Amino acid sequence: MSLGSGNGPEKNRGRTVMRRNQFQSSTTDQRLLDSRGPSDWVHTDPWRVMRIQSEFVEGFGALAELGPAISVFGSARTRADDPMYRTAEDLGRLLVEAGFGVVTGGGPGVMEAANKGALEAGGVSVGLGIELPFESGLNRYVDMGVNFRYFFARKTMFVKYAQGFIVLPGGFGTFDELFEALTLVQTQKVTSFPIVLIGRDYWSGLVDWIRHTVLAEGKISEDDLDMFTVTDDVEEAVKIMVEAQRDRHSSAPGAGEKHEGAERPD
Repeated sequence: MSLGSGNGPEKNRGRTVMRRNQFQSSTTDQRLLDSRGPSDWVHTDPWRVMRIQSEFVEGFGALAELGPAISVFGSARTRADDPMYRTAEDLGRLLVEAGFGVVTGGGPGVMEAANKGALEAGGVSVGLGIELPFESGLNRYVDMGVNFRYFFARKTMFVKYAQGFIVLPGGFGTFDELFEALTLVQTQKVTSFPIVLIGRDYWSGLVDWIRHTVLAEGKISEDDLDMFTVTDDVEEAVKIMVEAQRDRHSSAPGAGEKHEGAERPD
């Protein structure tokens, strides 16, 4: 939720701005997924397909020419005086200097810091917002923003238009994106997709649990632990993204071949 210049509570619903008596605390996702209530969902849900389709179309259209980019995740609650805010800011700058755009959830905290670093470095700063009961809108450092109603449409954009994930300390939303990415890599839905966790102290408990409980009980394989890297070094995180990008190019069909005098295809 944001405050609209003396107009009381303000909320984005897709492209629509809701104020005063039009403001609703529920979200589109909530109304789609909540099974309680009258049976009129039988008549309204098929029409929601059109709205869902429009979110994919708009997202694809906005990001199709984005170029190489990295999705950065982390807590919206990180304050500007937190050292991790500066870390995220440095990360955004270094990613741009390495030739990447920066994609975040467009909110405050870590997301704002990464967008700020990217924007001030002269790079592409993207924010993919989501309708939430407590939303604050896109941060001021986003120069290409798309607002979504549905989490699943937004998640697709994070993966489809990024060459990797860098995850800073965060809460449930950050965990959701992290494990979504790990699942896609594990099931080979995405390939050559590096995942880096920044903050050894923060992530060590989770990694220990994965290793000593999940792996120990045979719920994952030893190789699954290689799907991500944990570091405190922002430069190392960016280097991993650069090397993965180089590997993708070198392994692409026809990579390294010279096409002299190539004829135009029919």
